[in-house]
Amino acid sequence: MKESQSQSAPKPTAAFALSLIAGIWMLGTRGLMAGFGWNLVMRGHWMWGHGITRGMGGVIPVLFWGPWFGIIAGIIVLLAAVILYSNPSKAQSWGVVILIVSVLNLVVGMGGFLPGVLGIIGGALAIAWRP
Repeated sequence: MKESQSQSAPKPTAAFALSLIAGIWMLGTRGLMAGFGWNLVMRGHWMWGHGITRGMGGVIPVLFWGPWFGIIAGIIVLLAAVILYSNPSKAQSWGVVILIVSVLNLVVGMGGFLPGVLGIIGGALAIAWRP
């Protein structure tokens, strides 16, 4: 009798792991800062003169939307990492999503340097991954 060997398809495990850690870290960092009132502590330092965009309303302070962007970026990176692992045929597309969101979070989301770098590395690994 011949045994059937079930081989699972290769998956971008390193890209998934780094992106997952980055998403959890982004989400945790921003969630903790928003939930425990760290924005109130930092507001004196960051509120005056540090803005991101100029538009009809003038300078938008970083802390006005920074926590929400960090939380949303963390959720997007988490979901993209899970989809990346469950559907490896679309690894390059989800790698681009992870890379772009991680760069944006690193620059404007205030989600932390290390989670941003981990997300960038995870997205780059996903883009470069081949089965």
